[in-house]
Amino acid sequence: MYDFKSDCRKNIKQQAGDPSFISASKNWLNLANRHMYSYNFECLGRPLIQYPQDIVQYQETVFNSNPTLIIETGIAHGGSLVLSASMLCLLDVMEGLNPRESSRKVVGVDIDIRPHNRKALDEHPLRFKMELIQGSSIDSAIIQQVRSHADGVERVLLSLDSNHTHEHVLAELNAYADLVSVGSYCIVFDTVIEDLPASSFPDRPWDVGNNPKTALHEWLKSHPEFEIDKDIDNKLSISVAPDGYLKRIT
Repeated sequence: MYDFKSDCRKNIKQQAGDPSFISASKNWLNLANRHMYSYNFECLGRPLIQYPQDIVQYQETVFNSNPTLIIETGIAHGGSLVLSASMLCLLDVMEGLNPRESSRKVVGVDIDIRPHNRKALDEHPLRFKMELIQGSSIDSAIIQQVRSHADGVERVLLSLDSNHTHEHVLAELNAYADLVSVGSYCIVFDTVIEDLPASSFPDRPWDVGNNPKTALHEWLKSHPEFEIDKDIDNKLSISVAPDGYLKRIT
C-alpha cells in the first residue's frame, strides 16, 4: 500500500542533504527580511507577523500536541492569538465539546497591548478563548499570573515571541518552559536572527550573538528534558525559527 508519509520523509531527508537547496533558502530568507515579508499576512482578520511556512507548521504542532492551554509571549496585532484560539476551538469540536464551555484557552502576554489592537481583539468572535495580560513576560508578578493559568492543566504548549534579546528569551525559558507537557513544544521564534547578516535589525537591541537562538542553545545545556526537533527544521527549510521547535521528551 502506498505510504504517503514515508515518501514525505524521504523528500525531507533529500532536501536537508542538498547544499544548493539550503543555500538558496538562506539567501531567500535574507532577501525576504529586507522586504519585511513576514508583515504581509493575516489570520481571521488580524495581522500575523510570521512566514507562511511557520504558520502552517504551528497549526500542525498545535493539532499534534492537542494542548489544553497555549501560552504566548508577544501579542503585537493579535494574529497568533487568533490562530491559537481557532485551533483550540477546532480541537474542542473534534472532541465533541462546545468551544464556549470548554476550558481550553490561549493566554497572551505583552508589555504593551496597544489600544487599537486590544479593541480589535475584544471585538473578535474568538475573544472568548483568549486571556490577555499586559506587562513584561519576565516580571515576577506577571510570571506568577501566567503560571496560575496552568494550575491543574494537563497539556501545555508554549510560544515565545516577544523581546528577542538573549537575556530576555533566557529569562522566559526559565520562567515558563517547565510548564510544557511531555510530547508538547516550546516554540522559540526569531532564532533566524543568528543566521542573518549582522546589523539586519539596526533599530532593535538584538543581533548576531544576542538573540533567541543563542539563548535557547545556552538553556538547553542544562535542560536535557527538551530537544530541538530537527525534523521540523529540515522540513521547513524556510523559517523564522530554525532550532526553535523544542520538544519536551521527558
